Amino acid sequence: MSDDAGWPQAGLDPLRRLKVVAGASKHAFYVERHFDAAPDQVWAVAADLEGELPHLIPGLRSFTAERAADRRTADQRTDDDRRAADDRPSDDRLSFRAVSVLGHRERFEVVLRPGWCLMQSRLLAGGMAAVPEGTGTRFAFFSAYRSPAGAALQWLRRPGARARGAALMAALQGRIDARSLPGAAPGAPE
Repeated sequence: MSDDAGWPQAGLDPLRRLKVVAGASKHAFYVERHFDAAPDQVWAVAADLEGELPHLIPGLRSFTAERAADRRTADQRTDDDRRAADDRPSDDRLSFRAVSVLGHRERFEVVLRPGWCLMQSRLLAGGMAAVPEGTGTRFAFFSAYRSPAGAALQWLRRPGARARGAALMAALQGRIDARSLPGAAPGAPE
């Protein structure tokens, strides 16, 4: 007899999970919107972190995946690491290096699954989620400061939060539209 026999089960879709994460985060910024595009079209843009995230987030110059071997020091690398052309983990946990337009560098641990992305660095946390809604897709984004100064920083950012959310969603719509053009290359400028 299983432990859950007879008990009702409930799960949260990716968007509801993201709302819970954002709600539990201190100093969070959260925005969501409906897109008149199929979930796979929306998620193709959102999940292309290297190619598209710098187009969506002002102030982000690049977001580059790190190979597992690159995260180790030279002394820790094995001969197999040195020979491997690309040893990116096969599971959904990845590492990325973010570089701001001002040159600040931050390493992010990322969980990337269909319809779900959660990112965390030393100073920031963020995430995205997408779920089917009617004939389109409901998409959400959140970011939060993880530092003790997060409350003050979020307070300073509050006056423009609605405009930043609208700009992020407009940029995502633009990237979805750009990718739907014949011959469009992922991550290419509009």
